[in-house]
Amino acid sequence: VFEYFASYISPDGEAFMTPADLMRAVVPVFPPSEASRVREGSLKGERVSSDLRCPPSKFFMLFDTNNDGLISFSEYIFFVTLLSIPESSFSIAFKMFDLDNNGEIDKEEFKKVMELMRAQHRQGSQYRDRVRSGLKVSTPVENDGLLEYFFGKDGKSRLPHEKFVQFLNDLHNEILSLEFSHYDYKSRGTISAKDFALSMVASADMKHIDKFLDRVEQLKDEPNLANIRITFEDFKKFSELRTQLRPLSLAIFSFGKVNGLLTKKDFQRAAEQVCGISLSDNVVDMIYYLFDVNRDGRLSSDEFLRVLQRREEDNLQPREAGLMGLLSCWLQCSKSNCSTRILF
Repeated sequence: VFEYFASYISPDGEAFMTPADLMRAVVPVFPPSEASRVREGSLKGERVSSDLRCPPSKFFMLFDTNNDGLISFSEYIFFVTLLSIPESSFSIAFKMFDLDNNGEIDKEEFKKVMELMRAQHRQGSQYRDRVRSGLKVSTPVENDGLLEYFFGKDGKSRLPHEKFVQFLNDLHNEILSLEFSHYDYKSRGTISAKDFALSMVASADMKHIDKFLDRVEQLKDEPNLANIRITFEDFKKFSELRTQLRPLSLAIFSFGKVNGLLTKKDFQRAAEQVCGISLSDNVVDMIYYLFDVNRDGRLSSDEFLRVLQRREEDNLQPREAGLMGLLSCWLQCSKSNCSTRILF
């Protein structure tokens, strides 16, 4: 991912991202429907790399710790590790390293927490001795990133748990805002039904993407849907639903097994009562349009959840379970003096 989007190569051969490169790498989008463009990329045989239709993010530049206007590979890995941290997993690890139980950790303790988080991350874990084989990097991951921002230039400040959790929330909200701004091509404050549909399927399995894109194109034949507009609040609530896949899937499958047909009202009730997320009729109509494959009023829940899972595959469920398993194993090993090989 880094090599694909990194557009600057230093004289000594090290690859770097610009802020725009970083935004393209972490915001999965199609070109907005209200623009007269087709999807573009920078692989061999494709046309020039497409731009995001949104303003540059000053928030992203916090990761440019040496203020050279470029993002190194280690800064990028620090970024995606932060982006993938579930709050519950970080809180557990944070408490483990907060030895004096005052709700704060120092710079060295934070580096240990991040190293643990990175080990649970699909991209970050591909390191040997904190350097990825086959790609030149100038500094280890845990010595880069936002350490100065969190701990000051002298590195002696302490990081409160609440401050870091708020930072993670701000990071996710920034990316969501950038994605919405990209599709809000004419700055109306809303996006079209087609753009919302494109955002939903942008992370679908490439083996099935054509099927979903065909459904998106067929929206023009559904005037009741094609003309609706999706607000940022709608967009944000659907994003929140992706973070609640475990309870949502349990509710959907258990209800469907007992009652058969899962109506739109049933789905809305599951989202609100089980996940605490109130979805508008417009959002639910779009979900059923894309994922009611047989057009019988029945949600194809396996395909719907699979698309949501792919968007969050580096996030909550797989790694949270992995971290909990790791902590559980630590406790067991401390009692039985088992080999560290079992941990990994």
